[in-house]
Amino acid sequence: MKLSQFKFKLPEELIAQYPANHRDESRMLVLHRKTGAIEHRIFKDILEYFDEGDLFLFNDTKVFPARLYGNKEKTGANIEVFLLRELNRDLRYWDVLVEPARKIRIGNKLYFGNDDSIVAEVIDNTTSRGRTLRFLCDSDYETFRTNLFALGETPLPSSIMSLREKSGKPVVEPDDAERYQTIFAAHEGAVAVPAAGLHFSRELLKRMEIKGIERDFITSHISLGNFKDIDVEDLTKHKMDSEQMAITQRVVDRIDAVHEAERRVCAIGTDVMRALETVVGTNGHIKAYDGWTNKFIFPPYDFTVANSMVTNLHMPYSTLLMLSAAFGGYEYVMAAYNEAVKEGYHFGDYGDAMLIVD
Repeated sequence: MKLSQFKFKLPEELIAQYPANHRDESRMLVLHRKTGAIEHRIFKDILEYFDEGDLFLFNDTKVFPARLYGNKEKTGANIEVFLLRELNRDLRYWDVLVEPARKIRIGNKLYFGNDDSIVAEVIDNTTSRGRTLRFLCDSDYETFRTNLFALGETPLPSSIMSLREKSGKPVVEPDDAERYQTIFAAHEGAVAVPAAGLHFSRELLKRMEIKGIERDFITSHISLGNFKDIDVEDLTKHKMDSEQMAITQRVVDRIDAVHEAERRVCAIGTDVMRALETVVGTNGHIKAYDGWTNKFIFPPYDFTVANSMVTNLHMPYSTLLMLSAAFGGYEYVMAAYNEAVKEGYHFGDYGDAMLIVD
């Protein structure tokens, strides 16, 4: 497959700036991957496609307020710092992106907060844009982390922020802190939300329970690597950034039991699907795992664990679209995307959902 095969025309007005008023009332495009048939539904209708004993697998990662604004020492220049991941808890090293990158050098100090309460020193240039910061703080770890995150901002995608700015609206609003988070978020570590999980309300989870549809959780801390531009036409040459993930033995046993009973496993998000396919052994069974994955899935690909998937509608050329096309079939998925554009579906993290079933 080539990068150019994942181009489609997406009008700017179809990129969602805000979520649906109620989590489970976004639109849902249903794609039957065996026939290519398409249905147009509301997300709360999803339970009509599943029965007692089927299993939904969610990602319980929690988004942290990763975007900080500070100032450079001496010049006072405004600097945006995006926290990517903590590298060393004791030394308080963080892997970050900075903008504008050209103004930052090793040894520079950055100040955050109205009273410059948090100071960081640049100790390494890891990429053309990336940096390693050492936060200089004498307080205990929990106090430091609380103070750091108190200064942070919800890390909305740049596509949402730029559209809001263009329309004269605040780029980040107070409601985003709650809405850009699933209701079952538990383990802090993501810089982007597992968007497919945003559509699930407490009422919908209760209806699942009443119908006998089971649920469980894996953890996959979504990084910006999912959204990094691909700069090669030949997809076999693209390298994904690594993401931290964990699948417990309890989840493995539960999936095995569902397969044994010939029930369905539904991956709630491309992040869950990718994690599951990371841990498939040569015997077709998955194993417990706590580590990292840089697996890149694009067509053609044979999936082993899940036979249905919920995902959002993604941007042209994105790795998320590629995984969706690998699961639903390239021709069927691209046709469904063209239909979604024609029907005015909303795309992106705050957008509408797509259910891919057999």
